[in-house]
Amino acid sequence: MMYTPQDYKSELKPIWCPGCGDYGVVQAIYRALARVGRPPHEIAFVSGIGCSSRIPGYTTTYGFNSVHGRALPIAQGIKIARPELLVLVAGGDGDGFSIGGGHVAHAIRRNVDLTYIVMDNQIYGLTKGQLSPTSPRGLHTVSSPEGSLEDPVNPLLYVLGYGGRFVAQGTPADLTGLTQLIDDGLRYPGFAFINVQSPCVTYGSPDAQLKAHKASMKSLASLGHDEGDRLRAMELAAEYGRSLHTGIFYRDPDPPPAYEALVADRRRAMFDPGATRARVLETFAFR
Repeated sequence: MMYTPQDYKSELKPIWCPGCGDYGVVQAIYRALARVGRPPHEIAFVSGIGCSSRIPGYTTTYGFNSVHGRALPIAQGIKIARPELLVLVAGGDGDGFSIGGGHVAHAIRRNVDLTYIVMDNQIYGLTKGQLSPTSPRGLHTVSSPEGSLEDPVNPLLYVLGYGGRFVAQGTPADLTGLTQLIDDGLRYPGFAFINVQSPCVTYGSPDAQLKAHKASMKSLASLGHDEGDRLRAMELAAEYGRSLHTGIFYRDPDPPPAYEALVADRRRAMFDPGATRARVLETFAFR
């Protein structure tokens, strides 16, 4: 059966502010899911808390709107218990790199087959415009009226530094390119991270809106970037906040088995009678 983007669109109407970048992100997700062609009942979509985390409700997939910062451990549990499902995770920069920041590293090192889409708007939009982990130094907000004194978290370097095997960045200003990135992430056999520069029109910086993205974005493909070069990927990722690079920073050309496949192998071995007897004999021999 062929699926269209409309097949993944629920009857619930988005309630983001007019012009929010997340409208483009959800459209790219619809299109990417249609390309992959899995029926909605074979897809699980998990999110945390925030403007971006409303996305599962706007799809016809199974959805889980969890607590702040805890989407990744819940999604990992779903994928390990039901490895046949296609599992997506959505969140914002605050959800993913503040209260949920510690979970990112462990999802990366386990290499569970998830696609994690972070809508990075450098602000807490849902709670009325406070600083977020990716807010630039000097930004004036309701929680920093004199300007932020902190350097921002670099989500691209963060994920690459922890050994991420698929790391990409896009913007809804390039809907075709963003759709392709999400498609690539969904097909990648392991943990895939996609940082989406998704502007907040209400509280975000006027210099970081979709028109500015269109004028400033630089395709990594146009630079001749080698997706298999991790060190070069880190050099390019270090320009986060200064340049808007779009595309795949790093894609491991020889990824190891995903965590849920290793868990399945372990389970089969544990319930194999011959393997069980061998473990028992080994245990008594050691004693």
